Amino acid sequence: MDKSIFETYAGLEAKALLEPVLRDFKGRAAVVSSFGAESAVLLHMVAAVDPSTPVIFLDTGKHFWETLHYRAKLIDRLGLTDVRSVSPDTEELATADPDGTLHKVNGDKCCHVRKTLPLQRALEGFDVVISGRKRYHGAARATLEFLSLADDRLKVEPLAGFSALDLDAYRKAHDLPQHPLTEIGYFSIGCEPCTVQGGSEVDPRAGRWAGTSKTECGIHWTHNGKDMPLEVTGRLSLA
Repeated sequence: MDKSIFETYAGLEAKALLEPVLRDFKGRAAVVSSFGAESAVLLHMVAAVDPSTPVIFLDTGKHFWETLHYRAKLIDRLGLTDVRSVSPDTEELATADPDGTLHKVNGDKCCHVRKTLPLQRALEGFDVVISGRKRYHGAARATLEFLSLADDRLKVEPLAGFSALDLDAYRKAHDLPQHPLTEIGYFSIGCEPCTVQGGSEVDPRAGRWAGTSKTECGIHWTHNGKDMPLEVTGRLSLA
């Protein structure tokens, strides 16, 4: 993709960025959403622009039931008409994680087979990927740009500049429902085995992979916010 695309959308963020992107790339732009603690804000903006925009949800088989319930609630509330639940390949899962405990011994490989590989397949045919990451989450996200290029796709981060206060104000202004787990102390919500209560407005992701050095699942970067020489196009190696 031509880098001159950056000039087209320069200076735009939030809904003002989504409107021209979804117009110019209609049918070729997809949103990736976890339907987690902060997902309602981006999804509300997307629905206001075009509720038929494809939204990809990675159904890892390890989600909290509250997340699945919240997903259904948001879909109905926002009128989203093309939410796609994407699951791991059954053969890859049987090979890599036959007893469902891979997350205990190798979180990176578990995320790879349950998230990264399914997402790569789901994004085939799309030129634009939209996600709800923010700089205030810190670590590798602290320097997020609103627009970037990866794998010859345009990556759009409309909420990169939003703070926790911005998100809260938007939710209240639009009367958006909160993920039920946020009411009992979860600031960031991923798969159930790898998420604990915790976090804060300063460090919302503290409850993700707590007690380990892992901070990212790998769907936005190759490995934990950094490049990693791991084969991603074929079968997952357990070596």
